[in-house]
Amino acid sequence: MTEALSTTGRGPLTRDRIIDAAVELIERDGEDAVSMRRIATELGYGVMSLYNHVPNKEALLDGVAEQVMSRLTVPYLPDADWRDQARALVRWFHAISRRNPHCVNLVIERQLRSAAGLHPLELALATARRAGFDGVTAVRVMRAFVSYALGSLVNEARLTHMRENAGDDTLGYVSTLDPGQFPNTMELAPALMNHDHEADFEFGLELLISAVAALPRDSAPLRDGAAPDER
Repeated sequence: MTEALSTTGRGPLTRDRIIDAAVELIERDGEDAVSMRRIATELGYGVMSLYNHVPNKEALLDGVAEQVMSRLTVPYLPDADWRDQARALVRWFHAISRRNPHCVNLVIERQLRSAAGLHPLELALATARRAGFDGVTAVRVMRAFVSYALGSLVNEARLTHMRENAGDDTLGYVSTLDPGQFPNTMELAPALMNHDHEADFEFGLELLISAVAALPRDSAPLRDGAAPDER
């Protein structure tokens, strides 16, 4: 009965529609909610119809990761300083993670399984090597930037939750503290309750860029397109 009712106005079934439905489901109910049967129900089709476009759940999840990565164009600044390219890449990944926060784990886990995932990875590694870092350090620099982008979103969610659940009683409680014990907390309480996520993100990004720029190099920076032995 469900199949008969769902045929009205449901539109043609395509791989893109199946992947879109999976992304929406993950963002709404989490990755554990995904199954071929659940996606079929969401779209109003019999489950066997999905297998004509997506062979199995693993392929479905690979498609989700690839599509999420493809929704925003990877920034490529061939003539820019490596710092500007790094900033652009971190901002790009931060934007993707903010747009699809529940799909981002799939993006990371399955990055090595598609060209859409490998392209930004290759660009990030090339950027670190262009700055003059050896291979192992380049990988670690890349991971540090990814960790920062993800961590900033966790902190953003935490601060948003704190602000939403803080009432007048919170500042009232702070005002009752012992100024000898908590002088900075009392003085900076208004700033602690004011969350400018973009400003905080950019501030932390500049700190990270500066720290990476201060690291020792084993080699001179590479020219764009130069092989390691052509420095």
